Amino acid sequence: MVALVAANLAVFAAMLVAGAGVWHAPNTVQLEWGANFGPATKDGEWWRLATAMFLHFGLLHLMVNMLALVEAGRFVERCLGSARFLLLYLGSGLAGNLLSLVMQGDRGISGGASGAVFGVYAALLLTLWLERHALAKTEFRWLFWGGMAFTACNIALGLFIRGIDNGAHVGGFVFGLLAAVALARSSLLSAWLRAGAATLITAGITLLVAAIPAPAYDWSDELDAREEIRQFIGTDANISDHWNTLLEQGRREGLSFEELATRIDSEVADRYEASFEQLATMHLDPRAPSVPAIEQLKRYAETRRAASHEFADALRAGDPGRIRQAIDKAKSARLIRKDHSGPVSGD
Repeated sequence: MVALVAANLAVFAAMLVAGAGVWHAPNTVQLEWGANFGPATKDGEWWRLATAMFLHFGLLHLMVNMLALVEAGRFVERCLGSARFLLLYLGSGLAGNLLSLVMQGDRGISGGASGAVFGVYAALLLTLWLERHALAKTEFRWLFWGGMAFTACNIALGLFIRGIDNGAHVGGFVFGLLAAVALARSSLLSAWLRAGAATLITAGITLLVAAIPAPAYDWSDELDAREEIRQFIGTDANISDHWNTLLEQGRREGLSFEELATRIDSEVADRYEASFEQLATMHLDPRAPSVPAIEQLKRYAETRRAASHEFADALRAGDPGRIRQAIDKAKSARLIRKDHSGPVSGD
């Protein structure tokens, strides 16, 4: 248990260094570190089912899960032993994230240890009930009903508060309960009961895998789109700087309006045309998050291309009014930078 707590703390510290906030981690950081996100997980990144249980969306999220783990984990680890406790914890976290994937589909990014923690609490409740005659009544009541209250309150909160991943909670709890039966000492439960629990675990995982919905869009295409957006923004900054450089160079070197207009056509307008054509080659599923951004950038590139052409034509005509209009048109185009990765769901 100590190693699990240390691993969660170490990952949180590393994420802080990578740019996550103390109280909130941006979606982009969570995705880079392995959060459970339907389109990414179902596109072959199944390891996210495991890595997500070590990610937290802020210090409060982390501390609540770790305090709960320490409180229940000490008793469960003593009863099961370290190896079985680790199996229970990891299995509960995986099962919880799998059910979350089925329930949430492609709607949210989830992470956190509470699916695994709920599995530990399920094992705690079962073990306390089986060992109730060996415990002092006050100790049993405190531990058992405290564990019941923790479980019930958190599931109830998940029903009313958006952003709490109840799928992970319920999946972790059910797996933990069955795993606690399967891993219980032979003196507490019969071999048939333990084998039955193991069979139910296998059947349940199989049904969950079969129930995973198809992804709404191709995650690899979405990643390509995000990279294209990033490159476009860098290219746009370069073109804008170059436009200003050409104007300064024209004043400094005394270029004729025709010479300056020709260079703006070839070195500004044509580059925006090329950027537009590059964006137009992308064929994303309409449900992909980056579709609105790609469409906005296409409109932006087309506006800037047209404005730079009009600016060059106005230079050739020596028309100050048209020059000002072209400059105003270029300035009217605005880039929009948003995180399209989806809502957060902590567990």
